[in-house]
Amino acid sequence: MGKQDIVLTGDRPTGKLHLGHYVGSLKERLNLQDKAELFVMIADVQALTDHAKKSSEVRDSVLEVGLDYLSVGLDPVKSTLFIQSLVPELFELTVYYLNLVTMNRLKHNPTVKAEINQKGFKEGIPAGFVMYPISQVADITAFKANLVPVGADQMPMIEQTNEIVRTFNRLYGDVLVEAKAIIPEGGAKRLVGIDGANKMSKSLGNAIYLSDSSDVLEKKVKKMFTDPNHLQVNDPGSLENNAVFDYLEVFDPDREKLEEMKAHYQRGGLGDSLVKRRLFEVLDALLEPMRKRREEFAKDPAEVYRILLKGSEKASERAHKTLSQVRAAMNLNYR
Repeated sequence: MGKQDIVLTGDRPTGKLHLGHYVGSLKERLNLQDKAELFVMIADVQALTDHAKKSSEVRDSVLEVGLDYLSVGLDPVKSTLFIQSLVPELFELTVYYLNLVTMNRLKHNPTVKAEINQKGFKEGIPAGFVMYPISQVADITAFKANLVPVGADQMPMIEQTNEIVRTFNRLYGDVLVEAKAIIPEGGAKRLVGIDGANKMSKSLGNAIYLSDSSDVLEKKVKKMFTDPNHLQVNDPGSLENNAVFDYLEVFDPDREKLEEMKAHYQRGGLGDSLVKRRLFEVLDALLEPMRKRREEFAKDPAEVYRILLKGSEKASERAHKTLSQVRAAMNLNYR
């Protein structure tokens, strides 16, 4: 990977970002912004595909996500942070690409099918939701991104992107660039929520947010599930499906101490309260600098919007170059 590589990534603004986002994408973006040209999109239009009746909530979340980006260390000098709806070229490209895919192919996209079942749309599926993979193709190709960080469950999206790229290039000439998926180490395993049963999610109320205070964080960690059979301190404990140790495995930088704790817990003599205390200390140390940066940026929301608007202007300029090439290739360049 080098500076010639272009990366497109982003998040739907449906609330503040949590530790699952940090593990799944934000941490990798910090690495990518020093190695490649990084475009980070706040996908407000995509959020509306299933939050159309909550547009005010989406709007408010744009600022929250922007604050989270800046708090983790995404640098607007190194990365282009932008708002999807402020790049109109993306939507024109979407319309052109819709003619290059069949309705049947869209309905059978495995990721879309799974999300439709998960959201319980039944017969009331918004048309925009079914079409959003094509919008993603526009997002990726507008910047000629050749690298896209995704979870393993999002691979069908990259496959569909490249199908459309190949179809377009075959019909109109080599204009668009195929994308390669970047799958985080471990296949982008999703961080379980504090309930120990589901992935971390705002809607399930089981998330630890990057902006949580120390007091809130401590309360959430205390609620986390361990081994239900570990009733007495001296009882041997199990690490399997033990959310606290799952988190320590991800976040504890002291690997030697962690291995000692795991062995101690398994043979008995280590209480859950001490294990949770260690997890709180680890997470609090991780989140404290983020909290401080967030507090500083939050003092001037107008500056945060200025950063996002400036990034959106840059993104629009780049997307317009691709759109002009697409129009010319399709013989739609009337002026």
